[in-house]
Amino acid sequence: MTQLIQHILQKQNLSKKDIVRLLNSDETERKSLFAHAAEVKEAHVGKKVFYRGLIEYSNLCGKNCLYCGIRAGNKNAHRYEVTEEEVLEAARYAWENKFGSLVLQAGERSGKDYVRRIERLVKEIKEMSNGELGITLSLGEQSEETYRRWFEAGAHRYLLRIEVSNPELYHRYHPQNKIHDYEARLQALHLLRKVGYQVGSGVMIGLPFQTMEDLADDLLFFQEHDIDMVGMGPYIEHEDTPMYQYRDQLMPKMDRFYLSLKMVAILRIMMKDINIAATTAMQAIDPMGREKSIKVGANIIMPNLTPSRYREDYLLYEDKPCTDEDAEECKRCLEARIHMAGGEIGYGEWGDSKHFARRRKS
Repeated sequence: MTQLIQHILQKQNLSKKDIVRLLNSDETERKSLFAHAAEVKEAHVGKKVFYRGLIEYSNLCGKNCLYCGIRAGNKNAHRYEVTEEEVLEAARYAWENKFGSLVLQAGERSGKDYVRRIERLVKEIKEMSNGELGITLSLGEQSEETYRRWFEAGAHRYLLRIEVSNPELYHRYHPQNKIHDYEARLQALHLLRKVGYQVGSGVMIGLPFQTMEDLADDLLFFQEHDIDMVGMGPYIEHEDTPMYQYRDQLMPKMDRFYLSLKMVAILRIMMKDINIAATTAMQAIDPMGREKSIKVGANIIMPNLTPSRYREDYLLYEDKPCTDEDAEECKRCLEARIHMAGGEIGYGEWGDSKHFARRRKS
């Protein structure tokens, strides 16, 4: 069977059947997959790992996604919004420590005051850092005008996770109403590309009702939509969500973890020069999760710069790691992890997607 895996890995283009076979690989075959993905990563994006200092700006959310701990319907969530001064303090820390880039992430909402606030923060971060900090936003579905305003203010990357590319499954994990519309999500990805962002997306892995064929389709979705950067990791249940009722149907967490590593490795082979994040959810299951993700294909890591007093309130899922670390502890920890994984840190570099740059030239 290992010979079949080797045969698949030598192909220029993977079919859905090939991807499903790789996702179903056993422990021995998995090692071959991971080794090949590591070679592809070094050949096409090198050993550098780029920082994205993460500021979890707010857990206020207008959506009610059935899997998420900060969903609007969770009455047990303690809501917060980081102050402007605290955001700029975190951004200054990132700039002075040569992180290269920031991610501003929050629950999904819009509104004129909110849009203006984000626009002002982006401008202030660029001004404070003399234009040296790159800025990624992960603030959900917005209008084309809003995306353009934030882009013109200085943001140049945007992460909008599809979470699951199968429309039928999408409707199982979201309420059936206009603000949870699959087509609207796709349209938002299109608008981001139109405005000029480097566009990122991602999925959850190991959801109830999800099959290997669904996951293969997720990877093909990234390829079909020519995504520039991807953040994906294992689904981890949260007791204050409707999806928690299906916890007995889930595969064991370690199986979800290794399946997630396979997804990272296969995507690196399929889309050789995109940016792939080593997500925090990987570390929530395996203490060495992010290192292992870097070894098999990831090249982005996100030190958490959210002020410590807010960390425990941005709980998308249970057992989130590093909620009690301050920024300096997180930085030291990640430096050690990256070096242990055989990588080197691209200090002071934006680490933009080579895939994006290549498409712009063509």
